[in-house]
Amino acid sequence: IANRAIEILGGKKGDYSAINPNDDVNCGQSTNDVIPTAGKMTSLRLLQNLKKELLRLHGALCKKAEEFDHVIKMGRTQMQDAVPIRLGQEFQAYSDAIMRDIHRMDKAMDEMRTVNMGGTAVGTGINADEAYVSRIVPNLSKISDIQFVQAFDLIDATQNLDPFVAVSGAVKACAVTLSKIANLPAKQNGSSIMPGKVNPVIPEVVNQVAFNIIGNDVTITMAAEGGQLELNAFEPIVFYCLFQSIDTLAYAVQTFIDNCVTGITANEERCRQLVENSIGVITAICPHVGYEKAAEIAKKAMKTGESIRNLILREGLLSEKEMETVLDPVNMTEPGISGKELLRK
Repeated sequence: IANRAIEILGGKKGDYSAINPNDDVNCGQSTNDVIPTAGKMTSLRLLQNLKKELLRLHGALCKKAEEFDHVIKMGRTQMQDAVPIRLGQEFQAYSDAIMRDIHRMDKAMDEMRTVNMGGTAVGTGINADEAYVSRIVPNLSKISDIQFVQAFDLIDATQNLDPFVAVSGAVKACAVTLSKIANLPAKQNGSSIMPGKVNPVIPEVVNQVAFNIIGNDVTITMAAEGGQLELNAFEPIVFYCLFQSIDTLAYAVQTFIDNCVTGITANEERCRQLVENSIGVITAICPHVGYEKAAEIAKKAMKTGESIRNLILREGLLSEKEMETVLDPVNMTEPGISGKELLRK
């Protein structure tokens, strides 16, 4: 920059008597305020891209929630039948979780908007012109088209990297949510020796990205903790891990949407069949016959293989009309409505 200015002024490159790289160009900047600010600028741009993909995922999940709203299936707890739920409700829950992550990304971006430019070496602003200290952040915001604010305490902002820990935590939380959701359909042939074996490769991509992000978060946490006194020398590994986490998560979300979520279909008939033959529906008769009697019916059903409906009718616990209302799986998916209330209705 100094040499180009010298050329424009008609001088000879390398003759720094006219324009000096340190005195005139660097103008009091330090790696200790420039590098972390550059790291925050990069994080913001990457987070904006991640948020864009998360909004797409939220939209895709909302569409599936609407598409599957009428599909009844068994809810599962500890990998066993619990009570009925609509498939659309499951996807709505997924979309709500993603929206919560989007809100965390907004907070994470706010963490990255406060910079220590003007603090120079340790935050005291030594050797920086007073006009430079007051103007650098507004000008940076104007040039980058990103809204930055100068830290109230430049010493604190120079020595502490906890904002990066907070951002990494938000990214990790999002990765954990996605990894849990990603227990979804198979995509391609998965074996060269086992015909018909199909692997869920796209969800597995999401899982693996999440595992890496969790590891990166540990590294970022330890690096932020390891700083000494007025400066943390471990910003390079913080940036390396954080940029990788944000970037790879955005691509994982992208492929998850395009190669998995949008193509999910429901086997409605099979889902309903599993509900109707599940012992889990016994929960709905507890308000009518009590827990002990309901448990007795459930045990008989497991032992004999007979349906819950037949056992209830045989023992005269409910009439056919009552049973059609109480054991209607759709009614069981509406929160806050008990079996007795359904009968009154």
